[in-house]
Amino acid sequence: MWGDLADLVAIPSVADPDQYPLEECHRAARWVRDAFAELGFDDARLVETSDGTHAVLGERPGPPGAPTVLLYAHYDVQPPLDETAWTSPPFTLTERDGRWYGRGASDCKGNILAHLTALRALRTLDGDLPVHLKLVVEGSEEQGTGGLEDHLRRHPEELRADVILVCDAGNAAVGEPAATVSLRGVTDLVVRVETLASELHSGAFGGAAPDALVALIHVLSTLWDDKGQTAIDGLDHGGTWSGRPYDPERFRRDAQVLDGVELLGRGTVGDQIWARPALTVLGIDSPPVDGAAAAVQPRAAARLSLRVPPGIDPLRAQNALAGHLERAAPWGARLSVERGPAAMPFLAATDGPAFTAMAGAMRDAYDRDMSLLGLGGSIPLCNVFAELYPDAEIILMGVEEPQCLIHAPDESVAPEEIARVALTEALFLHRGAGRLTTAP
Repeated sequence: MWGDLADLVAIPSVADPDQYPLEECHRAARWVRDAFAELGFDDARLVETSDGTHAVLGERPGPPGAPTVLLYAHYDVQPPLDETAWTSPPFTLTERDGRWYGRGASDCKGNILAHLTALRALRTLDGDLPVHLKLVVEGSEEQGTGGLEDHLRRHPEELRADVILVCDAGNAAVGEPAATVSLRGVTDLVVRVETLASELHSGAFGGAAPDALVALIHVLSTLWDDKGQTAIDGLDHGGTWSGRPYDPERFRRDAQVLDGVELLGRGTVGDQIWARPALTVLGIDSPPVDGAAAAVQPRAAARLSLRVPPGIDPLRAQNALAGHLERAAPWGARLSVERGPAAMPFLAATDGPAFTAMAGAMRDAYDRDMSLLGLGGSIPLCNVFAELYPDAEIILMGVEEPQCLIHAPDESVAPEEIARVALTEALFLHRGAGRLTTAP
């Protein structure tokens, strides 16, 4: 496993040509294609998508009438951000204290290795697998440019399956197996406030001249209550999480909350991060502290990100947020809203034969029962799968867990998680994925 993951991590496959050459993504795609071609995906091929990246597609035939299982992952990664914040080079796989560090080690190249490891283990068995396999490994998931989604809508039959294993999620902790059943949707917007024609000397005009930055602060302060609970007019903020509880002390450790700082909101941690709307200020346009002048500000802006749980339409939530902001503007300040895109939330079914079979495979691989988790992030492709293949069971799983620090400096993976996820997948496939009937 080490050698393959080291090779993959060494490819800086960031699907943003402004930061890295797109050829690096193409190189990663070719690596993935060749690796799966060696495991019986004789037609493994690269398909160029509308955003300029390549998806790796392939099939491995099973016996007549066998159910079809689609294996999903992505080879593109987040940029390393500030490389000086990394303990070791981000694109060099490095072992420390039993974990393997590198950008993409868990999200999502570690999941590609889990697929490969499972299939290599199954290759040693006599006879054919009792399932028909399909493969898709995309190259633009992190950038959200939608290349694979566009391709699927134009060619839906290529990936039609009975079961879809979305390996871009993970467990509650190392050694604690889980399936992710809930994904929050997301929308964003930029709010701008204007009050003056230009900056004014704070000594000559401050106190009567309306400061746009102060107006923006006032507006933003109305979006949370005194406990830090998101409180947008017109949205339900009372949802509850019924899956595995998230222990507050474990959350504090996972989130690296400083001593003495309180967790936000009312209710449980699970309620807050998986079952209720959550608003984040991503950035503010205002003068930086260093070099700031003694001036009343004429304009200010903030980018806001709103996550919403299943059951809330993100466009309706965006409208509610925009209306709240407009009503909250003080002193007649001119407030405008620039709306961004929206991604729908997702809720997986858990009552099908494949889900039951996966629970059994996890129990045998981990020697403990599978739990159900939510995920604060969105995976728009899940909704496309659900739309195009309404009868398919969609199971989200993978090698990621809180210590992985995905998207952050010092991303890592526990190698034992790759091994156990691979064993889970191998057992699931060897047992026929719940012995479903084949997709039409």
